[in-house]
Amino acid sequence: MDLIIRTAVEDDCARILELINELAVYERAPEEVTVTLEHFIDAGFGENPIWKAFVATVDGVIVGFALYYTRYSTWKGCRLYLEDFIVTEEHRGKGIGKVLFEKVIEETKNGNYSGMVWQVLNWNEPAINFYNKYKARLEEGWLNASFSKEQVNEF
Repeated sequence: MDLIIRTAVEDDCARILELINELAVYERAPEEVTVTLEHFIDAGFGENPIWKAFVATVDGVIVGFALYYTRYSTWKGCRLYLEDFIVTEEHRGKGIGKVLFEKVIEETKNGNYSGMVWQVLNWNEPAINFYNKYKARLEEGWLNASFSKEQVNEF
């Protein structure tokens, strides 16, 4: 297995979006992915890039990615926010996720970040077990809140 972890480039976006859709199916919310490829590319590689990512390739094919951006906490300062992290199902259990996740930890350590944050679904036992190996603090008591674009427009 020829595993390479590298920084994502614009040409990776179509494959990353495929994996985002795979993740959404796993998380039981495929209808929630509404971003277009054009918007996704612009958000990562346009005039004002918002996100960055690492991709994991095996024999030249992207089999996983970790997408992140800077989040500002009024309590903690700049934090690396890991938005999405996935390794395709057929490549799980081979250590790829470990290498990819540790690359994000390294980015957090070497960047100007006061820490790293992410979310995990409370029923996703494989992910919870993975994060517990790193002694991650899984918080209780916080609920996610959001408005859709339509809700904002109706305000």
